Amino acid sequence: MSIQLIQDRLNTYACRSSLEEEQALREITQEVILAALGRTDFFQRAAFHGGTCLRIFYGLHRFSEDLDFALRESDPDFNITSYLKTITEEVGAYGYQLEVRDRSTVEVPVRKAFLKDNSIARVLQLSQLKANRSMKKIRVKLEVDCNPPDASQFESKFLDFPFVSSVTVHDLASLFAGKLHALLCRTYLKGRDWYDFIWYTSRRAPINVALLGAALQQQGPWQGQGLDVDVAWCKKHLQDKIKSTHWTQAAKDVERFVKPQERPSIQLWNEALFLGQLEKLI
Repeated sequence: MSIQLIQDRLNTYACRSSLEEEQALREITQEVILAALGRTDFFQRAAFHGGTCLRIFYGLHRFSEDLDFALRESDPDFNITSYLKTITEEVGAYGYQLEVRDRSTVEVPVRKAFLKDNSIARVLQLSQLKANRSMKKIRVKLEVDCNPPDASQFESKFLDFPFVSSVTVHDLASLFAGKLHALLCRTYLKGRDWYDFIWYTSRRAPINVALLGAALQQQGPWQGQGLDVDVAWCKKHLQDKIKSTHWTQAAKDVERFVKPQERPSIQLWNEALFLGQLEKLI
């Protein structure tokens, strides 16, 4: 019966390619892992954020690979081992046989683990991967920031798959602040950042400016400078980023994370488009 829940969920995707089916399986796996965490005290201590959070709880239309969390209060001694054990036990009821690799070290504030599975695909009726039953392992990276910047705001959301569970998440303004920090500070081009930027600005999403300022103070080229961050400051420095970005490369980077019907819009990416979106910051 539990495996049938996964099958029914997969069927709702109506996948049209092997890539879509692999991504669908990863998304379903992410939700099962989240629900498993919801049966522990994890979300009393940590909050969900990042692209997968935006997809599951706010309706972002792109695939996302990782599960990103941040503690609600800094704790250098935080240990994820017991939570990984619970995840393994809970998802086992749905046909998974997780291989867990805990890459956490106390010297690094971000705890990391890799969760892999190659069993669930073998017990499902797949529509696109039938010819290759030896598909790649489903891989989900889980990260927990144990020393997050101050000023995040939280809210509770509910999953209803594979069972009802409560998840603490960063609110939309805090998520946008985190994305702006990435756009301003990331040293390499990631098209998904700019895809998300369009999503936020098209919805006139507010910015948790206090969180953005704290994050810039903690990490990046403005670290330790005590900036007075406001929307005008963001616009000025994002304008510089937009003017220096190679938009063809950015579009190419994001293509595999969106559905085929969205790709013509991605091909329209250029400096003028993003400068126009920049004016929608509020």
